[in-house]
Amino acid sequence: MKGLAAVIGVVFLSPILIAGTGMMLASSADAVQSSGSLNNCLTDIDSDKVAEQVTKLLDGASGKDVHVDGLDLPAEQIPNAATIVAAGLSLDVPRKGQIIALATAMQESRLRNLGYGDRDSLGLFQQRPSQGWGSAQQILDPVYASEQFYEHLLKVDGWQQMTVTQAAQAVQKSGLPDAYAQWENLATALQGAIVKTFPGARDDADMNQGEETTGCAPGQDGSGFGHIPEGSLPSGYSIPKDADPKARKAIAWAMQQLGTLYQWGGSCTNAHGPDPMGRCDCSSLMQQAYAHAGITLTRTTYTQVNEGKAVSLAHLRPGDLIFSRGSAVRPEHVGMYMGEGLVIEAPRTTKPVRITPIKDWDVLAARRVL
Repeated sequence: MKGLAAVIGVVFLSPILIAGTGMMLASSADAVQSSGSLNNCLTDIDSDKVAEQVTKLLDGASGKDVHVDGLDLPAEQIPNAATIVAAGLSLDVPRKGQIIALATAMQESRLRNLGYGDRDSLGLFQQRPSQGWGSAQQILDPVYASEQFYEHLLKVDGWQQMTVTQAAQAVQKSGLPDAYAQWENLATALQGAIVKTFPGARDDADMNQGEETTGCAPGQDGSGFGHIPEGSLPSGYSIPKDADPKARKAIAWAMQQLGTLYQWGGSCTNAHGPDPMGRCDCSSLMQQAYAHAGITLTRTTYTQVNEGKAVSLAHLRPGDLIFSRGSAVRPEHVGMYMGEGLVIEAPRTTKPVRITPIKDWDVLAARRVL
């Protein structure tokens, strides 16, 4: 870690970053006026190209020769991103936390150390002195601002199981809680590129090997199917052909239970039978669907939220479990993502097993159990 500490020290003390506390403010004030916000997600990010451009700039190239989609002023923005990543590494914040921090700063300031903002908001994360984030001078120090963000993030229960936008919102409490999602792909590419420039830094990107990027939300939100009568299969839906074979089996079995009434505590072992306790509740539907695909799940929503690995809404695949109600660490409801923006669930007493659009879900966490 000595090598990492030395590199972080160089990043923290670079003239660009020190100047960022004061000299950057004028250029930022002008530039942010033209940057606006993205109307669409940055889904077409070439991570290799981002890495090439980031390395080029951090090695001393002129900002005029560096081009990264989504960054209007890379000579200003990339060093600030490097500070955020370096602060995360020095505090042993996992990769996901660094991505959350980058996405937050992209949304709040476009990665610019702003000397202005809404009310008394300042800096990379638009932190407010009046809300206890520190003095104006402290907040305008990118290192301090980054450390403060991480300190608050690490205090959020279950942040690692949340989506990027949910975790960012838990810290920032923004009036636009869904806006952070649009920056997730760019933040992921920047983090991966920057961390490789720090010798000796451990990047836990291998934990996410093979997980493709699909944008800042599922490709569809289910609204295209219109009104879906409870207990029925939406016209035109079929299990996506590229779904994992075991996920296909689980989804197909769950669909066979459509229209059967919910039973709290029911085993879901004979949902069509006469015994109410053979019917399904939300978690037993998940358990039995995957049991028929050869996958063993625990029984309750509270434990299923710890099964498999966490995934974000940006990376949902058919068969993923999604959780709502309650909190991310103790959710009260679970359903299964079916692809095409649809979820199958056993909702509550008096309601049948049904399919609903994901747009109607307030998703707290998502897990991949395959």
